Order: sequence, then structure tokens, then C-alpha cells
Amino acid sequence: MNEIDIVRAVTEEGYQISPLAVELIKSSNSPESLLKYILSTIDNCIFVIEPEHIDLKGFEASKTVLGTSSGSSPLTLSQTPAGTMSLESRTSESISSPSLEPLSSDMVKAPDLSSNALKEAEFTSNVEPEVVSRFDTPSNNSETDSDIPSSQEHTLDFVSQSVAKSVADSTSDPFTDSVINSVSSPVNPPVSSGGKERQDASFFGQEVSLSTPNRLSRASPFLSNHESAFSSSSRAEELRHIPGPNPVTVLSDITGHSTCIGEYMQFVQYFRDRYSRLSEILRGRMNTRPIESLKRRNFRRGSDGGNEELSIIGMISDISSTNNGHKILSLEDPTGSFSVLIRNSDKELFELASRLLLDEVIGVTGSVTNDGNLMLATKILQPDVPNSVQRRTGSHGKAVLISDVHVGSSQFLEDSWLDFLDFLKGESDSEEMREVAAQVRYLLVAGDLVDGIGIYPDQEMELDILDVYEQYRKAAEYLREIPERIRVVISPGNHDAVRQAEPQPALPERIRADFPENVTFVGNPALVDLDGVRVLIYHGRSIDDLVASVPGVSYQEPAGAVLEMLKRRHLAPTYGSRVSISPEKKDYFIIDPVPDIIHTGHVHTLGVQRYKNVLLVNSGTWQAQTEFQKRVNLVPMPARVPIVDLADFDVKILAFD
Repeated sequence: MNEIDIVRAVTEEGYQISPLAVELIKSSNSPESLLKYILSTIDNCIFVIEPEHIDLKGFEASKTVLGTSSGSSPLTLSQTPAGTMSLESRTSESISSPSLEPLSSDMVKAPDLSSNALKEAEFTSNVEPEVVSRFDTPSNNSETDSDIPSSQEHTLDFVSQSVAKSVADSTSDPFTDSVINSVSSPVNPPVSSGGKERQDASFFGQEVSLSTPNRLSRASPFLSNHESAFSSSSRAEELRHIPGPNPVTVLSDITGHSTCIGEYMQFVQYFRDRYSRLSEILRGRMNTRPIESLKRRNFRRGSDGGNEELSIIGMISDISSTNNGHKILSLEDPTGSFSVLIRNSDKELFELASRLLLDEVIGVTGSVTNDGNLMLATKILQPDVPNSVQRRTGSHGKAVLISDVHVGSSQFLEDSWLDFLDFLKGESDSEEMREVAAQVRYLLVAGDLVDGIGIYPDQEMELDILDVYEQYRKAAEYLREIPERIRVVISPGNHDAVRQAEPQPALPERIRADFPENVTFVGNPALVDLDGVRVLIYHGRSIDDLVASVPGVSYQEPAGAVLEMLKRRHLAPTYGSRVSISPEKKDYFIIDPVPDIIHTGHVHTLGVQRYKNVLLVNSGTWQAQTEFQKRVNLVPMPARVPIVDLADFDVKILAFD
């Protein structure tokens, strides 16, 4: 039984398997029987089968019970085939994906440019032979730094000459010399997306050995004995139900579940959870294989003369552009990494690739070059919302969506806010407004209830209330005017008195104590069920990243940014940009299940959009234009209130200015 047979059998059952586990199975006396035993006994919460998941003693015991024991002693973790290193000794070294091994000198020196070599591929390389990575290497200091990195710039490692050669070797494919020349040029290396070097750890903890003595060598987390601490399955959360005529069930919320202290392995676990859950969505729509299997596969040509098409799922670790304007993506899964080329001649595919972000999870279909080093993409698939998603109905009444109240700011529009409170109390002058108010069941606040203290330089010059607790007491005083029949749900934002790293827990008890009983506090983000209607509340700080990174997304149309989140099924796709993200065991930013409504704020502009039966609402603000907003030419849309009918999701905008 060879490696390909093992990998194929495992993937058909919905699992992936590491190269070391494949080697362990192949080295046993009965590889087929052992593989069947593993697949029949493996915990279904395990995503990638590792050596520690293979119960050799249990397998031998099962053979003895069945009377099929061969009498040979079972292979243990310390026993290995002749000529190989024991698994115990491997765990003391830096375990690398084959694609991340250090490049040999032959791979980085300039190739022979004489004769036909120059005609086939005009390339030399001046790229340094160092593989850069996603995470900072932890210090040798025994004390762990508990601060969460607020920003980590992305960089590209490089497209090595081995990748360029893979294109040069595939000239018989329907792929012209112009692409070959563009993959590696004698003058200009691929364009990088950032300036800070990545170090020696990947998304999933795989790494390369570097000769620099100050860099700490670590074993792959897939060989770690801390399976319970770093399992891909997150700790189950208890649903929190608030009963009453307007019930609320909190389906997902970080509050009370944060375990992050900023250790290296927690970053690995965070990305593993993200990949596991998003790839599961994609696997339901395409037949994929682990990246590692591509490197051991003999690629055959189809009847049309082209290579057979294969599909992989990976997290985007690098994005670069060639000199001829093509794009190269580096995709990574728990088994390795692989380069994918998107040709600019395929306009639709290239446009989609131009909107991709670092760290998002995608599926790619394409043909692999003859040497198995590069995929030529023909299709890119994002997790997205399925076309078949059905809008749920059956609820009644209305929900009011607001955010960015900024109580305490000198620009807080108190008169408009008081008119809004009069509306909720049914005291409007208009009969029509009073009828609408009588149907209001919920008020949802998506962050920045108060302006806070020390959020930006010289903020105190723009505050009417200089104490943050006084700001909250004033906010609580306002909310006590809201009728008790209306359930108020408050999620924090970057101006609120919680940690800046997202996901953010609910406001602390010291603050919550001042608010009336009809107020429910949740974290950011939070998925809540409002009497049968699922609403995902997220303050929306990652909108800043999407405006900066995705063509066509703007602050004037903030719902367009939320639409990009929904296509990626993730609220904050790129790690380490403007949003500080705490690496928890569970990625709370994944949009799963698909909600009925996504409610965001943060950018102080109003936007409403529908996408595949999901309502996207970015509520405005209750703060006039600040000095900072004047400097960046951001014009807010204050005192505009979206009101959603929970029966048919119709939206009306009420103005209180």
C-alpha cells in the first residue's frame, strides 16, 4: 500500500493525514488493516490524522481478539523502519512541510542563460534564500509575553526558481512563453504586499530550520502531546437564553470563554480552527485533496492533451504579481503549501483573484505542471453563502438597529437622540410614527455606546464627560427611558471599556450594574436569535481593512464591505491589519451558520443591502463630524435609524435630525 493509496482512502472519509502518519501506517506489518482500524476508531472531531492519533496497541489488541495476530511486535512510536529517524527524535527538531524546506544553493543560483535556456525562460534570481513566515518566532525567554500583537504586517516569501522552472518544464502545456517569462524575470522579483519579513512559522505550525542561532526551533504542533489543549474542536458554549415576550438567545459570544494569553501555539490553533471550519464548507461543493498529495502524484494527461484538473483548499499566505501582470497565490493547508498561478488572460478569474485577501480560505481547481510544483488555476471558489439559503419567516414585530451613539462626546447629538427616545416611548407627533413604535420589540446597539477615554490623541478636547464611568451612567440614564417591553441588546466597539483585541467580551459587571433589566449585554461579534430571527452583530472595525484592500469598497457604501465579509464567510479575513485579533481556540469571526441579518456600524455611515436572502445593515451614528473625520474627509450620516420588520425583513429608515 503506497502513500497515494493511504492519502486517497483517508480523504474519501473526510479526513486529512500528515506525512509522518502516512509513513507510520505504511511501515506497519498490515498497513491496510491498520488504516481500516484507524478510520473506524478515529474521533470525528479530529481533522488531520497525526501519529499520536494512531493507536497501535489497540490495533494489535484487536488483531489478537480476532485471532489474526501475526506474532510480530507492534510498531511503536520509538520504532521506525530501517534508515529513518524515530518519531520521538523528530519531535525535538523543526518539522517542516516539504514545500517549506530550506532551498539548496542550486535552487537560488542563477541558471544557465546560454542557448535554449534563455529562449525558454529568461530568468535569474536575486531573491534571498530565506523563507519568511506568518508569525513572530517566540523568544527564548521562559516568561511568556501576554500582550496580543496589535499589528503584524504581511509579506511574501518569494516565488523560487523551482517554481519558475516548473513552468519552464511545462512548455507542452497550453501555456505560452509569455507566462513563463513573467514568473521569474532577470531583473524584477515578484511584487511583495508588505515590507516586514515573515519568520519561520506557518499558519499551521509547520516551519523550516534556519541557521540563525537566535531563532528558536520548535516541533510541529501536529506532533504535540497537548491534543486536548490544541484540538481543532472548540469547547462547546452554553447557549444563554433570556426569556420573556421578546426573548433573546445568545448563540455565539466570546464572553466568559476567552482563554488567550498570546502564546505561539494559540495562534496556530486559531488558524487551524479557521481553516477547518471554512474548508468544511468548501468541501461540500468541490472534490478536493490535501496539498501534500499533489507533490507525490504522477500527473497524467487527459484526452484533450491537457493535464487532469485537481482541486485543493488552502489559506492564502502570499499574494504576488509577476512582471507580466499574472498573479501567484501561495495556499497552505495542514499538510503543506502550494503555488497557484492566475493568468491575466482569464479576465473573470483574474478580477476575482484581484479581490482576494491574505488569510482567507479558498478552493482552487486547475491543472498541475508536469513536475508537480505549480497549479494553473481555472476556477476559484470562496465559501460564500449558498444560493439555496432560505429566508426564515414566522416572527413578528420590528427591530431597531443603531450603533456609534458616542455618549460623552461634545459632538453627541443629544437633541436628535432625545427625539429618538420619544419615538420609542410612543410620544411622536406623527400617528404613523406612534404605530411603528408600538411594534418595536428589540433595540440592537452595535458598539460604541460611549465615546470612551484615550481612544485617540487629544480626545479629551472633544469630550463633554471626561470620566468613562460617568459616560456609561449617562447612557444608562437614557436607556432607562425606553419602555421595559423593548429588549435592548448592547455589543461593544472600539470606543467601549473592554479590551481592544477582538473578539471583545461584553461590558464588565461594574458598568452593567447601572443599566435597567431589559438590557442584555453581549460580546463583539455576537450571534443572537431574536424569537426565531438570527442576527449577527459586529461593530465592524474590519471595514477599514476591506476599504483599504478590496477594489470598489468604500466608506460611502459600507454594506458593500459587509458583502465582502459574507462572501468570505468571515468578518475579519486578514489577520494583523487594523484590527487586533485575539487568537482564541475558536474563530468567532466565522459566519456560520448564515444569519438572517448582519448588523454593523463603526464607520458612521448608513448602508442597507441584500445578498442571497441575507439583510446587511450598517447603521449610522449619533455623533456629528469630528475634527479627525474632517481631516480624512469622512462625512457621517447621523440620526438615521434603520427599522427592520422581523416578518418580511423590510427596512425603513427614520430620520431624527
